[in-house]
Amino acid sequence: MRRVVCLVPSLTEAIAATDRSLLVGATDWCSHPPDLAVPRVGGTKWPDLDRVLALAPDVVVANAEENRDQDVTALRAAGVPVWVTAPATVEQALGMLGRLCALLDRPDPPWLRAARAAWRDPPRLPDVAAVVPIWRRPWMVLGRDTFAGDVLARLGVRNVFATHADRYPKLAPGDLPGVAAELVVLPDEPYAFTPDDGPEAWPQCRPVLVSGRHLTWYGPSLAEAPRVLRAALLGER
Repeated sequence: MRRVVCLVPSLTEAIAATDRSLLVGATDWCSHPPDLAVPRVGGTKWPDLDRVLALAPDVVVANAEENRDQDVTALRAAGVPVWVTAPATVEQALGMLGRLCALLDRPDPPWLRAARAAWRDPPRLPDVAAVVPIWRRPWMVLGRDTFAGDVLARLGVRNVFATHADRYPKLAPGDLPGVAAELVVLPDEPYAFTPDDGPEAWPQCRPVLVSGRHLTWYGPSLAEAPRVLRAALLGER
């Protein structure tokens, strides 16, 4: 494997940390590593497929949630292999990352060993109930079977919407005061919650602002995610 175009920001970081020379293209949203100098192919939802094809990739790396089925289908129809990921748990993500590195002929890089070690038995908080918004206007929260939900569960945080029928339930503004949670965990992506934009809507909860890269990305950030998230959840930063 010599030429990779990646349409997933977290996996762009993973590939770059494994062997930066493999990357020949990435999306406009691939922000890590910050000094990555490769051609950009547009957004994750609306990549410029002509630009992708012009880079002559040996494989395109995509994700079932972040990228559209029609783009994956179009690339495959053009003769380009597309490797699609869809982890919903930390264990699945670590396994997927191992398979990705093997696909790239770069098995077991140091960052992946560090990530596995970090999640082998991370310190847990006492059971604490939380709601995890990911968007507002309309409000959307984490529901069942999400990677970020599993990350928090492994740290002792119980998502109050974990058994909801939807993976990303929508809430009306009037629903928010009735949510029985101790914490409201507010990531900075996909919606950029801030101390002044988000916590005020959840007065019954202690706000915890976290890095989306540590909560939702699967890649090198997994190695430090337990420590960084635990500190934020405990109010130590």
